[in-house]
Amino acid sequence: MQYWRVLGVLVVFLVTGCSQLNKASDYITNPSAKAIYKRDLNVSDTLFSLWENQVELALNDSVQVEVPYAEKGVFLPRTFPVYSYEIGLSPGELFTFEVKTDSIKDLVFIDIYRKAGDSLSRYIKVESADFGKKAIHFEAPSKGEYKVVLQPAIEANSAFLLKMIKTPVYLFPVASGSNSSIQSFWGDQRDGGARSHEGIDIFAKRGTPVLAATSGRVTYTGEKGLGGKQVWLRDSRRRQSLYYAHLDSIKPLAATVNAGDTLGFVGNTGNARTTPPHLHFGIYRNFEGAINPMNYVFQPKKLEEDEFLTSAIPHKTLTKAVQANLRNKPTTSNSRIIGSSKASDTLQILGKSEDWYHVRTSQKKASFIHQSLVTPI
Repeated sequence: MQYWRVLGVLVVFLVTGCSQLNKASDYITNPSAKAIYKRDLNVSDTLFSLWENQVELALNDSVQVEVPYAEKGVFLPRTFPVYSYEIGLSPGELFTFEVKTDSIKDLVFIDIYRKAGDSLSRYIKVESADFGKKAIHFEAPSKGEYKVVLQPAIEANSAFLLKMIKTPVYLFPVASGSNSSIQSFWGDQRDGGARSHEGIDIFAKRGTPVLAATSGRVTYTGEKGLGGKQVWLRDSRRRQSLYYAHLDSIKPLAATVNAGDTLGFVGNTGNARTTPPHLHFGIYRNFEGAINPMNYVFQPKKLEEDEFLTSAIPHKTLTKAVQANLRNKPTTSNSRIIGSSKASDTLQILGKSEDWYHVRTSQKKASFIHQSLVTPI
């Protein structure tokens, strides 16, 4: 009995020791989430290569979605599904991709790629979710086309619900304000076309609190020039400065403030004396000058909550129309036809978004098809 107890202790020690050794090594080498998966779950080289190579399918797909977006479906073990979605992102937007599964043990892998600005239409990986995480948050450094790629683990066997949303990286700079409060926009003509508007104007009642849109360092408060009473707030993380102008009054401020702190109050000082009270909000970036602040504060529409409802989602479907269009988006209004499916063609269902199936054809091409054109198997 004593022998087996000692042996058990040694096994636990060896396993724990290996785990701690791996963690220490990972801290130095920073392996990818997929590399950790292969090592820790002892996935064979052949199986891992077969699974990992599916990413090439995703990078060649043409599926596009408008964010916010939701899709639900079922991951089946050893079917090697891979999902990709082209999205447009701009600085000021925080993109969040989240996957919920009904099994907490199933792993998923999420990568974000940026489309290279060349004729080859290459995609370059720019961000990956950490091992074991089912969500990724990404702030695009530049405007462009991006692609998010999702791969469930080889043995994943779970219902899933994926969601994509965008949120502004800054708080709205006027208390209780909303998108409708913005009534003068970037690029509007000023002084008879002599200059253009380098910011946005947010209208509110005089005395409405003006808020720090982010934590930062106050670099200037005072009254001067066209902006009248103004505050400058430095966002060192993004190497840019936030400009608050036409304030009625400025609150006494510490050298640094937190997001949401009151900086002053809406007014119409400076060259805004003939206009209703409003905040002129601008952003000035190092080496670029003024940039459009809209994406930094604009509140996008929210995604409606959804449930798994997996019983309504088959694994395969047959085309019942003589010929059905396959589209790059789950809509007919602004999508492209990227293929067609003939009657009785079998399509693999990756997921479902409202009335559209996300499918992969026998030629391994992903697309969307309306549910009215197919019959679930």
